[in-house]
Amino acid sequence: MDKTTTTKYVIVTGVAGGMGRETAIYLRDAGYSVIGLDLKPVKIEGVECVRIDLTDSKAIGRLATKLRKRDISLYAIVHQAGMYDLDSLVEVDEERFRRIFEVNLYSVYLLNRAMIGLMREGSRVIVTSSELAPLMPLPFTGLYAITKTAIERYAFSLRHELNLLGIHVSILRPGATDTGLLGDSQTALDKFVGKTTLYDTNAVRFKAIVDSVENKNIHPSRIARLVAKALSAKRPRYVYNINRNILLRILNILPHRLQVWIITKILKK
Repeated sequence: MDKTTTTKYVIVTGVAGGMGRETAIYLRDAGYSVIGLDLKPVKIEGVECVRIDLTDSKAIGRLATKLRKRDISLYAIVHQAGMYDLDSLVEVDEERFRRIFEVNLYSVYLLNRAMIGLMREGSRVIVTSSELAPLMPLPFTGLYAITKTAIERYAFSLRHELNLLGIHVSILRPGATDTGLLGDSQTALDKFVGKTTLYDTNAVRFKAIVDSVENKNIHPSRIARLVAKALSAKRPRYVYNINRNILLRILNILPHRLQVWIITKILKK
């Protein structure tokens, strides 16, 4: 039996970040042959790391051609690359608005489209979303939340389509995780509070809300274990939740009008 039929190749994106790196290492140790993708240069022992812009369709096409020439059959694609941004929807500049959609949504579409020819019946696609995706977003987190809601609609449609080919699609919804994105959120928050000209927000209270969500974070190794569970399951679930924030869940049980009233009372000076 040749190597292409005995080796389970898995692509993991975002391996320069905590979640992607931990997943790549965990899957490597579990016996998978991992191909790690990221825009930043990365070296992980035992992982084939490729520096690539996931929003560049030509670069992804070249990678697919190289893998095809090596006669590689993909067992799974684990999408963990992503970016976080925080701003008001009427003040964020055009480039930042476009970029977060390109990274969080468009790159997933590009990679799946390019690699589908390398996948077989029984292969898996795991799309990392967020606990925010099914919830009503808080103010100024909408930019990020909208992309995660969009990726879930994409993944659900993809699930229908790929199920016809015998390929499983799952969504991973992590809550706050101890990765570089937490630092990004604090930086984005500070920038927003400092530059907004429209919103006389109570920055201290707003920061307290963000902190209450992010302080109860988990180590990315727990995400890695959950990914491995989804990859090894005979019948993987569509949605895998981990570390959901109880306060966000309670808030979203309330009527929309009441949610808006509560947040307004908290944020307005």
